[in-house]
Amino acid sequence: MIALDARDLAILAALSEDGRMSKTALAERVGLSPTPAWNRLKRLEDAGLIESYHARVDLKKVAPHVTVFLAAELRDHTAERMRAFERAVQDYDEITAVWGLGGGFDYLLQIVTRDIDAYQRLVDDMLDSRMGLARYYTYIVTKAVKGPAPPPFELLARGDT
Repeated sequence: MIALDARDLAILAALSEDGRMSKTALAERVGLSPTPAWNRLKRLEDAGLIESYHARVDLKKVAPHVTVFLAAELRDHTAERMRAFERAVQDYDEITAVWGLGGGFDYLLQIVTRDIDAYQRLVDDMLDSRMGLARYYTYIVTKAVKGPAPPPFELLARGDT
């Protein structure tokens, strides 16, 4: 981890809200002139703190789809088996996010498909593959209540819980 001050956190927060912000607007937002703001931004990028810049797309306006969360339990719990599963999920474009869990399930997968039939075909393929899926539980998203939001940098910096 690199040491971050309040201005670094302000840069991260600003870009988390608007990744298309101009360098001038970013500098104004964090109270710096453009060159120091740009230098800080480059340092944050070079350190790997900024992973990517992208747009959030409203899929409802693009095409019909279904979002499903799949709680996965693996057959084996060896490090090799878990690495194999983690490699295998990379091959499925419909799997848009995966989290390793502690507790009852091993992984939580976010899946976006055209419809439930497409989801079931995906699961059938996963079960037929050698990725080690033993059991799964399906949770269909019926509505988004709170979407992806920028991290609470201010709270993280203070260490509040």
